[in-house]
Amino acid sequence: VQLQASGGGLVMAGDSLRISCAASGRTFSSCAVGWFRQAPGEEREFVAAITWSGSETHYAEPVKGRFTISRDNAKNTAYLQMNNLKPEDTAVYFCAADVIPVSLSPFEVGYDYWGQGTQVTVSS
Repeated sequence: VQLQASGGGLVMAGDSLRISCAASGRTFSSCAVGWFRQAPGEEREFVAAITWSGSETHYAEPVKGRFTISRDNAKNTAYLQMNNLKPEDTAVYFCAADVIPVSLSPFEVGYDYWGQGTQVTVSS
């Protein structure tokens, strides 16, 4: 599975942004997908994850109620809708795929394939 994240940009605090993760490969529809982010000087951290069917999602506490993860298996694409963005959301956002998901993992080691990242910058 190859992943490519896109849709990042520069926005103002309070704005919304949707980033996408386009996948190639026939196994994407059976993969769990996670979003992670890495701010300058910080370690990469978990943001959200979704099961292969989209029936279950999991969010990190800082983004609960503001971010929504979704997917469209017919388009081999996952999304992260980010609302009410804050300056502390500034980071490079990465999508990842877990090809043999047992449960939704908030840990990097739980994912097998990674995209290259897209920059999201939130100005105050």
